[in-house]
Amino acid sequence: MYTSDKRLLILDADGTTIDAFSAIEAAFARHGMALGAETNFRKRHHLLKYVGGLKEFPSIIRKNLRSNSRARLVDTLTGIYREEASLYEGIADLIRELIAAPDITVGIVTRNVTIEPLETLRRLFRRHDIDIDELDFLVHIPLKEKKTAQFRAMRERFGINPARAYVCGDEHKDFTAAINTGMHPFMVSYGFEDHDRLTSKYEIPQELISRTSTELCRRIRHALDLGVLVQAPYQSSSMLTAPNTQ
Repeated sequence: MYTSDKRLLILDADGTTIDAFSAIEAAFARHGMALGAETNFRKRHHLLKYVGGLKEFPSIIRKNLRSNSRARLVDTLTGIYREEASLYEGIADLIRELIAAPDITVGIVTRNVTIEPLETLRRLFRRHDIDIDELDFLVHIPLKEKKTAQFRAMRERFGINPARAYVCGDEHKDFTAAINTGMHPFMVSYGFEDHDRLTSKYEIPQELISRTSTELCRRIRHALDLGVLVQAPYQSSSMLTAPNTQ
């Protein structure tokens, strides 16, 4: 049924591995527009993160986008991604470990809308000492396509048991796509959807959600046997009784 004993890890790009909000905020600022607080940004994340339609933008941004043009904004965003954008803390080291692990198939999926997005990511990761050619895959998913089909295709391509496959993402759609393809989701709440939105609106179990990239890295390392999860020694209830005074 399966042709590989390896484990599979699919990493989402923007909002999970890449600090996309800071890059988008900088791009807007260079066109004289304030993106606003990150908490508000998350409420409009579908349109804002892809620099897409204008309906949910504040009126001042709609006006400026018309005069400056979406194309100019995307061009600015492309330059920022390629020359300045950062990976979240600890992510670069984790990816290098995953690439080096012989029993793990690892790659990245992205909906990035910069100019030539795969080249954009190549330059961004190169600045973090990661050669994307060493990944097992890097896939750009068009906005109109659902991730479910792509996730399933990648798992089947490598012949991996879904019980040995994992997906990392920051949106409820990542969770749904993982579950619908039989894979385990690692969710994060520091990206485009916050913890309250993920748990309250979409009822994603909080046990699956990492609030920081550091926490995500620890979860992945522990799950994939890349290192021991640092924690206090386990104490059973019997060990917590009062000491013997005899």
